[in-house]
Amino acid sequence: MDIHMPSIVSSPNPHNNAPQNGNGNAKEDLLALMKEKDNVEAELKALGSVLDSHKVNMQTPLCTFDGYPRDDIDVAQIRITRSRIIHLRNDYKGLMNKIEKGLHAHHATIAASLAATPSSPATSSSTTQLIEAPFARVNTVVPGSPAAEAGMRPGDLIKRFGTVNALNHSRLSRVAELVTQNEGRPINVLLSRKDDSGVEVNLHVSLTPRKDWGGRGLLGCHLLPL
Repeated sequence: MDIHMPSIVSSPNPHNNAPQNGNGNAKEDLLALMKEKDNVEAELKALGSVLDSHKVNMQTPLCTFDGYPRDDIDVAQIRITRSRIIHLRNDYKGLMNKIEKGLHAHHATIAASLAATPSSPATSSSTTQLIEAPFARVNTVVPGSPAAEAGMRPGDLIKRFGTVNALNHSRLSRVAELVTQNEGRPINVLLSRKDDSGVEVNLHVSLTPRKDWGGRGLLGCHLLPL
């Protein structure tokens, strides 16, 4: 067996597995999309290990200065791996869009259900708190970083980071995975911040992870789990 080949079975095409109509259970459809997202992330991680084993990345030149393929690396394997990564990243972006829409629809359904049953305020309060409970605090923000450009400030509380929320962030490991998989692509973030009068307000910002901002990491901020 080629040690450079990923040891994980390729993920099915998410467009084939995604719900095709609205007749199914919305919650089950959303869970299926989340599972498919996990599969794609796992394969991307395995493919990243393939590139790491060759000591290259997505930008490493595969030819010598005079245009000949390098003889110190497996150029064909690296090209195949890169092509698969590009394909999966496009699939992943589509999945994330569908998941985000599904989450919004699910939250809207819950809100509508709660609004229709005003006699149970305790249930309404606890469900809302569970869905949008802060799960991380912005500890520091480096000036000029992607986080600073997005408008994030130290002390901000994070309620949603793309598809990551208080129920699935896994001690922020899901945030790290999401940032890595979305380099160069905007991520919608829901923040909570106190205004000048001390009242907590929600803010929606668009955060784009990138390497070329001049500092460490892809965001330029430090998050602490709550």
